[in-house]
Amino acid sequence: MKKSTLLPLLTTAILSLGVLTGCGAQADKTAQTEAPVTESTAAESTDQAESTEDTAASETADDAAGTDETVTITGIADLVPHSEIIEYVTPKLAEQGIIVELVATSADATTNEKTAKGEVDFNYFQHYPYLEEWNTTNGFDLVNAGDIHVEPITAYSDKYTSTEEIPDDAVVAIPNDGTNEYRALRILEQNGFIKLDEETATTLSASLTDIEEYIRPLEIVELDSAQIIPTKADYDFFITNTNKALEAKITSTKLFSEGSDSPYANIIAVRAEDKDNPAIIALVKELQSEDTRKFIEEKYEGAVIPATLK
Repeated sequence: MKKSTLLPLLTTAILSLGVLTGCGAQADKTAQTEAPVTESTAAESTDQAESTEDTAASETADDAAGTDETVTITGIADLVPHSEIIEYVTPKLAEQGIIVELVATSADATTNEKTAKGEVDFNYFQHYPYLEEWNTTNGFDLVNAGDIHVEPITAYSDKYTSTEEIPDDAVVAIPNDGTNEYRALRILEQNGFIKLDEETATTLSASLTDIEEYIRPLEIVELDSAQIIPTKADYDFFITNTNKALEAKITSTKLFSEGSDSPYANIIAVRAEDKDNPAIIALVKELQSEDTRKFIEEKYEGAVIPATLK
């Protein structure tokens, strides 16, 4: 009986041990199989995360590049040479994200007021003495953002090729408005025809009554500036603004004119609060650049000259 009972017990124990050993082996096999899969999956997950981050960063950079903003400034400029000079610098400013739009290429009596009221950001048609007088008369405070060029008031002739050829008692036509009459009389003085009252140099204003002496016999005819070129054949020589000569495309001989140090440089005029506007500063910088100055010298051949920078 004992022997018979012990055998089944031993058999059962052996079978149980086998089952347990088999389970342990299977567990080890499973662990060995699953471990590499887990590491590979983790690596793949890391790579996917890094790829996602790179894609996100790239998309962010693209978005930033795509959202670069441009700034638009509007202005009014006379046709010649003002708008031509503005057009020359426009592409360079566009590269900086600044778009310049000229809403008109003909300044008129309302141009300064439109600028003062913010209807445009700048204008380019006048010299500073004119602007000062306009401010005083109209109660505004436009300012000079920068001197750009001089349209030197100039003496021309269809009859003579040099100042020395002009005879005594010659007849000359000059503009009759306050500013340009002074300029015309001033270059007559500088070229040995007359002597002005010394105070005129301070006031930048003169008329025929301010002539102290006629050094050379001369008849001076005062005319509205718009009438000088159409009637130029009536005079031995005439004095007019070079922008008018350019627009009329005259071929008259240039005798003498103002220099680049003239106080009548044409300016960029803006409201006082816009003088430090980065876009306005960039505009003036390009207009005063050496490249633009060279363009003015070559294109207008002395009829328009770069202003002396202060």
